[in-house]
Amino acid sequence: MSEHSTPKAKNAATESRVRLNKFLAESGVCSRRAADRIIAEGKVLVNGKKVFELGIKVSPTDRITVEGKPLKLETEKVYLMFHKPKGVLTTLTDPENRPTIGDYVARLPQRVFPVGRLDWDSEGLILLTNDGEWANKIMQPSSEVTKTYLVKLNGKPEVSHFEKLRRGFSIPGGRVKALHIEKIRRKDGSSQYDWIKIVIDEGKNRQIRFMFEKVGFDVLKLQRIGIGKLRLGNLEKGELQFLTAVEKKKVFQTEAPESSNMSRVKKSASSKSTNPYKKNQSKFGNKKAGPKSKKYQIKASSDKDIFLD
Repeated sequence: MSEHSTPKAKNAATESRVRLNKFLAESGVCSRRAADRIIAEGKVLVNGKKVFELGIKVSPTDRITVEGKPLKLETEKVYLMFHKPKGVLTTLTDPENRPTIGDYVARLPQRVFPVGRLDWDSEGLILLTNDGEWANKIMQPSSEVTKTYLVKLNGKPEVSHFEKLRRGFSIPGGRVKALHIEKIRRKDGSSQYDWIKIVIDEGKNRQIRFMFEKVGFDVLKLQRIGIGKLRLGNLEKGELQFLTAVEKKKVFQTEAPESSNMSRVKKSASSKSTNPYKKNQSKFGNKKAGPKSKKYQIKASSDKDIFLD
């Protein structure tokens, strides 16, 4: 019997081997694309040896570390939305000790990472997960996941500017265009500056800022309010909310505004709306917890860890 146990064990180990980038993604470290980068940078060790080969296969019995930290497969996948405040980096750590998303998720029982990014000066909806495959699907250009933003400009664009944005042009990183764009009315608006709603399906670095710069305007404020048909809603800055199965599907549903009339004025997302999670509370925060509560308010250990002077 023992003569046959070793071959069987070897066969089982062989069958369970997966590519290293997939293992990292399934461990909640990052997406597959980001995993390829950290492997190439020599930050991953397999059984004590540094590896650079992207196609290498590993098994759960291998000892794998990333930047000195041992990994294990996450069995429970989690999916969250986060309202990133302005002045917070879309990373989990920062060598300069600036505020990061990592400060807000440190008390979660699972390790999660951000899907995509928002720059330092931007705020709004960010997705977090430990499911690398799900994250990779969202970030794949072929998925054409739409993103909706509210933008405050240093002026008042005209229809000709909108038409140029809808036709598209090249910016650093490639060609882009607006799928939908319109002026909106907000309580904090003025006669000098316009607020704009814009929908895109690319995800290039600082894309919205480059697009408006191309037509002669600076972005004074930028807020992402939607990914697919998932909406930020009344989620407050710095708050986390677990996604339901329905909300996960909304991420991949294309945002199709009711009208393409560029001069149409719509009420902004800053106005009051109902939120099914409003009365829920987290065991981590000050909200009231109901039996179906999915909303957590997680804060860093101290204000000085989060906010710059």
